[in-house]
Order: sequence, then structure tokens, then C-alpha cells
Amino acid sequence: MAQNITAAFVTLFDQEVKQAFQGEAILRGTMRTRTGVQGNTVKFPKIGKGVATVRVPQTDVTPLNVTYSQVTATMSDFIAAEYSDIFHQSHVNFNERTELVQVVSKAIARRMDQLCIDALDAAAAPSTVATSVGGAGTNMNIEKLRAAAKALNQKNVPSEGRHLLMHSSQLDALLGETSVTSSDFATVKALVRGEVSSFMGFNILTMGDRDEGGVPKPSTRTCFAWHKDSMGYAESMSQKSEVNYIPEKTSFLVSSMFSAGSVAIDDDGIVKISCTE
Repeated sequence: MAQNITAAFVTLFDQEVKQAFQGEAILRGTMRTRTGVQGNTVKFPKIGKGVATVRVPQTDVTPLNVTYSQVTATMSDFIAAEYSDIFHQSHVNFNERTELVQVVSKAIARRMDQLCIDALDAAAAPSTVATSVGGAGTNMNIEKLRAAAKALNQKNVPSEGRHLLMHSSQLDALLGETSVTSSDFATVKALVRGEVSSFMGFNILTMGDRDEGGVPKPSTRTCFAWHKDSMGYAESMSQKSEVNYIPEKTSFLVSSMFSAGSVAIDDDGIVKISCTE
């Protein structure tokens, strides 16, 4: 008997993957985003700034001489795939398709996040906060957050759209700060929920260890603060999924894929924060 998979099954799988995926990728939407890119690269434009001058009657106007530049994000192709053997399906007491939805979607989400993290780490000349801020060899603390906010403020980076990515170790250190957990200083119920979602103007994002790399730790942990417009993320192929029967394997091949790239647009809106764990 020929093995066929119905269109209804494929459609249901595709919708489930997308729902789980969007709930897992924590950096999606925190950068300037372009979708439907045609080609292997996308260029994000950057326009310089100028200073207004006094208008003197009967004289020529003085142009700002604004500079224009651009940065390029190169697309990379990724796929997450797994076989679902028709014999194994009869030997297990759980819905393997549902489980594979979780495995595939989370793998795609982590890889998308890692693209963005690698681009943040590759920023050429961002502002920096040393691990000695707030004490020699210290983990994340209020002083480091203040220093990151100060660096962005000095560059006139807008207060709206600021994000901060850190490891779970830095979250644990912040939860030990009275200024973060006390209602006298913040409205965030950090000790009740066990998380810090926003503080000092930053939307705070936390992730644990990841096989893809996660928040980098060459020696000390490097956390990142950035403004949404300082980073670019582009997709030439948005996440999609397929389910195909492979006769040679007597299995269904469950796969999800996407093609995307990320790049730092303006280093003035990026801060690297070093933390000693």
C-alpha cells in the first residue's frame, strides 16, 4: 500500500510549529527587521547627522554635508530535521508528531537567536562596560546597568526600544540586589516572579546555556544592551515546515527551515557589558 500524507496533516503541523517557534525565540522583534528579501544579501542604510547653522541674510546656505553609508547582512541557510519511523510510532505511547513539533521549532528558534547574538558580538566599536564596574570582578549589578544606560544616553540613543540580553547567572546576581527587588526602588515583583523583565529603561531578556553558543563567555560573560534600530535582521526565507514520506527509510521526514542574516547597523546604539561569574 502506498504511503500518503494528507494535506490536512501538513497544514496542521505547519501551524503548530509556527506557534511554538514564536513563543521560543526571545530576540525576535528586538531589531530592525526585513522579510521577503530577494537575493543572498540585504543592505541596511545608515544616515549621518549634522549641525544647524545660523542663517545670515544675503549669504549662501551652509549644507549639512550628511554622510550616507550602509551595512550588509548575508543570508545563511538553516534546517532542523528528524525522521519519524512508522514502526516506532506503533511502539511508543505518546504522539511523536507533537514532540517533534517542539524539537524542530525550538531548534529553529535557538538558531535564529544565535544569528542575532553573533551579530551583536561582531559589532566593531560599541561602548563597553568593564567587569570592574561596581566592584572588582563582579557579576551584573546596578552600577553596570547604570553605566550601560549612561553610555547610550551620551550617544543620544532614544529611550524607547532599548533591550538588554544576559545569561541566567546575571539574573541571579540582579535578584540579589536590593534596588531591583525592593518595592521602594522598583515596581517589578522580582522575588515573586523570579524574573526581571524591565529595569532602568531596558527590556531585559534572559537565556540559559545553549548548545549553539548562547550569551558568549570567552573568559568573562559578555552581555549586550542595544537599541532596536542599531541592529538589523533580515529573512530571505521565513520559517516553513514540511512533512514528507521517505520510502527508503520507511519514515516521515519532519523538517523546518529558514534563511536569514543579522548585522550591527550603528555601534553607537550597542553596549557590551562584561560580567565575572
